Amino acid sequence: MDPHTSAQNVMRCDLCETAVVQMHCDTCLVNLCKACVGVHMVSDESKKHEIVRFQFRKSTLIYPVCKFHQKERCEMYCNQCDIQVCSTCNASRNHSGHNILQMTNVYNARKEEIEKEIEELEQNIFPTYQNIASDVQNRMSQLEKEYGDLSTAITKHGEDWHREIDKLVKKLKAEVDEMKTKHYDALKTHKDEINQKITDISDEIQASSKLLELNDISLFLEFNTNIQEFTNLPAKVYKTLPHFTPIQYQPEQLMELFGTLSSLSLNSDEHGYKMKKSPEAGSSPPVKQLLDEPETVTTIDTGYVYLYNVACLSDEEIWTSGDDNTMELYSINQGSVLKSITTKSGEIPYDITVTKSGDLVYTDYYDRTVNIVKNEKIEELIRLQNWNSRGVCSTSSGDLLVIMDSDDKKQTKVVRYSGSTEKQTIQFDDKGKPLYSSGVYDRYITENRNLDICVSDSGAKAVVVVNQAGKLRFRYTGHTPAPENKPFNPRGITTDSQSHILTADDKNECVHIIDQDGQFLHYIDCGLKNPEGLCTDTNDNLFVAQYGNIQMMKIKYLQ
Repeated sequence: MDPHTSAQNVMRCDLCETAVVQMHCDTCLVNLCKACVGVHMVSDESKKHEIVRFQFRKSTLIYPVCKFHQKERCEMYCNQCDIQVCSTCNASRNHSGHNILQMTNVYNARKEEIEKEIEELEQNIFPTYQNIASDVQNRMSQLEKEYGDLSTAITKHGEDWHREIDKLVKKLKAEVDEMKTKHYDALKTHKDEINQKITDISDEIQASSKLLELNDISLFLEFNTNIQEFTNLPAKVYKTLPHFTPIQYQPEQLMELFGTLSSLSLNSDEHGYKMKKSPEAGSSPPVKQLLDEPETVTTIDTGYVYLYNVACLSDEEIWTSGDDNTMELYSINQGSVLKSITTKSGEIPYDITVTKSGDLVYTDYYDRTVNIVKNEKIEELIRLQNWNSRGVCSTSSGDLLVIMDSDDKKQTKVVRYSGSTEKQTIQFDDKGKPLYSSGVYDRYITENRNLDICVSDSGAKAVVVVNQAGKLRFRYTGHTPAPENKPFNPRGITTDSQSHILTADDKNECVHIIDQDGQFLHYIDCGLKNPEGLCTDTNDNLFVAQYGNIQMMKIKYLQ
């Protein structure tokens, strides 16, 4: 059988082009099988061949060229002079009696120091800054309410003042009306008295005029006029008008009476934040080698028309979802359904994952929600606005990573949630360009053991990997030749204890295995039919959801 056209395509020896690659020459950058190592060693005896296992390729140290002896490499380090030295330098008088160290020891010590620094940054410092950012964001979110309450208190106090002033104005105006009435009544009485006098005078004039028309002397002698009464004019009525005397005040006096607002005080406390303490780091997982030929352990038939997703609950139980609104829990050993959950909206779940506490989480694309199933009851965890949820995964820290696209299908982003609280958004690279494709394409997400965030982006025909901070690390766009020689079309994605990234390729009907730096390692075929969803259990067994034949396949691919 021609290994280059076989369904199971793996890396082959560069010499014999037949056997599977097992070793690598770091000096010549040549891939080798074990049988060809000797042949390669004697092919050019002028070189010092550094033969390592394939997974440890590029591990040979490259010593710097000596500044003073260009043909020699510096394999030593002078501690006193703090410089790199070659064997000739070491033999000179310049370094006589100095503490000369092996460069490998210096390198290993510095490497260990850097690794510890990276571990401290990743496990303590970076999470601490994330928590600080979350704390600041929460306090920023509270500002609207707190300052709103302050404005409301001032407005209410002003309204209280307005009510009291309105009462006072009404009282004073009532007193003015009362005084005006009294004043008017007094003048009216005085006018009535004057009018009565005018009537009396008119009568007196009329009576005197009639007497003058008569010639009766006795009447003249008997007539007495009242002119004296009328010549005594009535007293003039004076009323002093009331007047309003407003209290004069300065604006600052009114402020003192109304109430004062304290000044804003922004203080900092260098001891206010505490460094996040991470749990004791566990021992590194044992190194496992890839099998030359992956093995199918078991196959489970499902009742879906199309099977899309799988998520391990344990090494014995696995959740599945497909083309209907149910999610079913299967017994891996028995191949039978243990439990069935129907989505709250009645829509098809887009993706599923299992949390550290064993709860099922699913995304509902059309309902714009992320939901959690606890004790067989569905709780809405997150409801999106103007975005639709696609892939979801539960992280080692207990957070949820959700990849989503906008309503207009022009934007795609990854959002980290702690419960229902948004903690981080990943959308653009350092140059402000989108990390992910836009449009109606399938996208799935997972977290690697090194905390990288890995997205299979079918729109970009790539696996896009960013670090925990959201900085782009690499894009994997497939490996040629692929089993079916078709363009790479990534679907489901998962990782294992070795920090391998595995992604389904439905067009080539295989699973790609790449290392944590994006280097292709292996294809898994095993007769797959349109592989879609992927997950691994604690023993690094791979589970594949195949929508081509609605079967779930368990595959062993590591020793």
